[in-house]
Amino acid sequence: MNDYDRIASIIDYLDGHHTEQPDLKTLAARTGLSPFHFHRLFSRWAGVTPKDFLQCLTLSHAKELLRRGESVLNAALDAGLSGPSRLHDLCVSLEAASPGELKSGGAAWTISAGLADSPFGTCLLGESPRGICHLSFVESLDRQAATVALQEDWPLAHVHWEDARASRLVSRLFGRPADSHPRASLRLFVRGTGFQVRVWRALLHIPEGTCVSYGQLAETVGSRAMARAVGRAVGQNSLAYLIPCHRVIRGTGAVGGYRWGGTRKKALMAWEGVADRGFS
Repeated sequence: MNDYDRIASIIDYLDGHHTEQPDLKTLAARTGLSPFHFHRLFSRWAGVTPKDFLQCLTLSHAKELLRRGESVLNAALDAGLSGPSRLHDLCVSLEAASPGELKSGGAAWTISAGLADSPFGTCLLGESPRGICHLSFVESLDRQAATVALQEDWPLAHVHWEDARASRLVSRLFGRPADSHPRASLRLFVRGTGFQVRVWRALLHIPEGTCVSYGQLAETVGSRAMARAVGRAVGQNSLAYLIPCHRVIRGTGAVGGYRWGGTRKKALMAWEGVADRGFS
């Protein structure tokens, strides 16, 4: 069992037992680690103690964010992406493929690809000459299967494997930058319809630690009546975490589905929620 699997098992357990306020010894036993080693692993992964994390991982927290979501989202759209955020300290810019690039299917391109560890499991990362074009969480280290996933969007591109480069990028994406570090730029490159790109750009404006409903997201791109179409576009996002589709939940406050697994979605939400509360 790797570190993410241990953390995921604890998140699944807490999701159903958080009202019982399980103690450190109980949580550690579920991972097969001593309380000392579990506390150290969890604190390194989340940046907070298991006790502080438990306070954030509740459905009432998600519902509270949803109730506040519309006004927070509107404020974020008005104010831009200022504020403390691991991801948006990277100055993310999103570009869409032109009709000519769509037609070429990536011919004459080399996509630098690699498998790398992240706090949420193994990532498959692909970087085209125009920017990062793929980021997903994978359960297998099979490069042949990973190549198929990359070439679904860019069937004529050549894939060159550089795991070391992917590891450096993934460390940068999921790291916690110091306030003194200069803001870096990050280019994302997507293949999608005009509507899909509008939805993905709207996702980039949802602040870290905040959730919105599909209806609220639809309202920002046109009308609440488009919620189902927005939901499909959210599900077709091929840049996990970078385009934060994990911040969209159902109108009832339920977390809902996720392309890369419901447990991973809860882990991402909790990780960001804890970070925004400033625990140390």
